[in-house]
Amino acid sequence: MRTLLPRLRHRPWTAAFLAAFSAVGLLLSALVAAPASSAAAAGCRVDYTVNQWTGGYTAAIKVTNLGDAISGWRLAWSYAGDQKVTSSWNATVTQNDRTVTATGSGWNANLGTGASAEFGLQGSYQSANPTPTAFTLNGVACNGAVTPTDPGTPTTPPPTTPPPTTPPPGGGCGGAKFCDGFETQSGTVPSGDWKFEAPDCQGTGTVAVDSSVAHAGSKSIRVDGKAGYCNHAFLSYTKDLSTVGPQMYIKMWVRHTTALPAAHVSFVSMPDSSQGGKTLRIGGQNSALQWNREIDDATLPAQSPNGVAQSKPLPTGSWQCLKFKIDTSNGNLDTWLNDQQVPGLHADGVPTGDIDQQWLSRTTAPRPTGLRLGWESYGVGDDTLWFDDVAVSSSDIAC
Repeated sequence: MRTLLPRLRHRPWTAAFLAAFSAVGLLLSALVAAPASSAAAAGCRVDYTVNQWTGGYTAAIKVTNLGDAISGWRLAWSYAGDQKVTSSWNATVTQNDRTVTATGSGWNANLGTGASAEFGLQGSYQSANPTPTAFTLNGVACNGAVTPTDPGTPTTPPPTTPPPTTPPPGGGCGGAKFCDGFETQSGTVPSGDWKFEAPDCQGTGTVAVDSSVAHAGSKSIRVDGKAGYCNHAFLSYTKDLSTVGPQMYIKMWVRHTTALPAAHVSFVSMPDSSQGGKTLRIGGQNSALQWNREIDDATLPAQSPNGVAQSKPLPTGSWQCLKFKIDTSNGNLDTWLNDQQVPGLHADGVPTGDIDQQWLSRTTAPRPTGLRLGWESYGVGDDTLWFDDVAVSSSDIAC
């Protein structure tokens, strides 16, 4: 049974813990001018939702184009407090003094009428974190209406299919090192590129091909995980993954039966050459998702109330899409649950209190060489899980 590491930083966490669950929503209807070469009417709406704790915050931002289609968008606002943006995703975000500018990231840079782009950021503050009250899109201030920029020019009708606001799936597996829905498995014993493995010691946990439960198609992998350290039971990919990179994306659909326990459990285990073959693990602790590094037992997030509040539980009784990003050049990590980034499972090299103080104690970037899906428990905790539609790639694949 593993021992929780002590909190490394004392703070009045009670108020911060409650604040971490509160979201401040801001809905702004706006007049904006699209580039003159393409727009005859302009307008936008911005949803800015903040989740904060003492000294830090994340913001989920959605910009919706209400006017004519635009090619390339630039959203800007000014902070009234002393906020500093430390990282972002799904957009390029820069800050100059109090002014923040976000631009589209290729796949979400063009917005048809009614189309939206969603992105997020993480930041810090010292004294105050007031919500922004004014935005501009492509340089024009928002003031609450959709207005023709040329009254004599009819408004361009909306496109039949707006551009996607998430990375295109590339046919589901485009560019992937492998992508497997287990449809070619025969019988109940995993075969081909997959095998059963109990890395440290084997107990009563089992792994089998299941033809009665599937996310897509007719088959999945079922794991009956049992409590106790010597009950490792994993489906192991037999081929070397060390050539995937420098960014490694792992996507899977998982369904499980029992809520994540307070004790430490893992259901994804990756042998890591930077740890001498010890594993980089994904699982849960304190009822929420977490990363764990075997060599020093560091966790992401830190297991303080504030840290755990920045993670999420893994819902039971339904299929969930989990996606992980490992940057093998600098050690940065990211995690998405159903294409929503989990703030507490994000490490970008910039220290963030209650999140990554343990994780950044080791500077060597991980270099996974394999992938195992299954169950290992370090205390109490049986669970039955199913895995399906697993992919590993050097580029993003949407859920």
